[in-house]
Amino acid sequence: MPKDAQRIVLASRPQGAVTLGNFRLEDFDLPEPGDGEVAVRVTHFSLDPYMRGRMDAAKSYSAPIEVGAPMEGAGVGVVIASKARGLAEGDLVTGDLGWASHAVRSGKGLIKLDPALPPTTALGVLGMPGFTGWHGLNAYGQPKAGETLVVAAATGPVGSMVGQLAKKYGLRTVGIAGGAEKCRLATEMFGFDACLDHRAHADGREMRAAIAEAAPDGVDIYFENVAGKVLDGVLPLMNTGGRIPLCGMVAYYDLDAPPDGPDQLPRLWRTVLVKRLAIRGFIISDHWDRFPTFLGEVAPLVADGTVKYLEDVAEGLENAPAAFMAMLKGGNRGKQIVKL
Repeated sequence: MPKDAQRIVLASRPQGAVTLGNFRLEDFDLPEPGDGEVAVRVTHFSLDPYMRGRMDAAKSYSAPIEVGAPMEGAGVGVVIASKARGLAEGDLVTGDLGWASHAVRSGKGLIKLDPALPPTTALGVLGMPGFTGWHGLNAYGQPKAGETLVVAAATGPVGSMVGQLAKKYGLRTVGIAGGAEKCRLATEMFGFDACLDHRAHADGREMRAAIAEAAPDGVDIYFENVAGKVLDGVLPLMNTGGRIPLCGMVAYYDLDAPPDGPDQLPRLWRTVLVKRLAIRGFIISDHWDRFPTFLGEVAPLVADGTVKYLEDVAEGLENAPAAFMAMLKGGNRGKQIVKL
């Protein structure tokens, strides 16, 4: 086993926004795999917004990462030693490999990849983010031809999947993204009917005016992964019977306490009641039983180019923390990946 393996660990918990000081790069000796285990040389790993929540100690849907423990997350790599049935040296696999150059994992937690597709697709368009978009839209958005959908982070792996599938189903699609370049990609690459630059609008009131112009018939589905002023803007425009699949709220991840200002819950709850809205929060890890169905439906669409994807690649394990921080501030255009 390699003696020069490296990993990124959580050095301290963030106080507000994440800083480089919250991470530490360290060397470690890779152990020999035991029965049923494999050793993997990691080639790429994923950076995802949900990881920010796991850096805090607050109780959530998954256990927090302990201070001093390795950062966790999905990766792809090559098997370099195996004591697991069905996996052999040289196989390309994906699983929870963490922010590390090497990992030893149970073979039961790894999936052998189809070599016909780029391996990084297992981290984005055909991984957890793409699956999140597909499941949330179909199970909770319940799209119908002729309706209008709004989704933020429109060029990211979740938003772009939602937008492309909704367009395929016959909906009007309005994306929201940060900057003119991302909006250009949203319309030209991912086929959104319109895209709004949230940076050009100071608050929820301005966002509402812009969304109303792009969605003159109101909004039937708002796929929520950002919150903040986008939620403030879209909520009054929801049509009666509208649906809001809720999988994330990046705008709130750095908050240590509730935001200042008047309590908006009465307004929110009145809107939910009067407009008969269905809001469904979901955690995609509860639904892995549907993952094969997702792959069966979407993998052919990725292979033939019907569903497009965009990746931002940072090179070098040591650059993962900076790339992660930039992603949380909207610095990425597509799926953020680290290449080793």
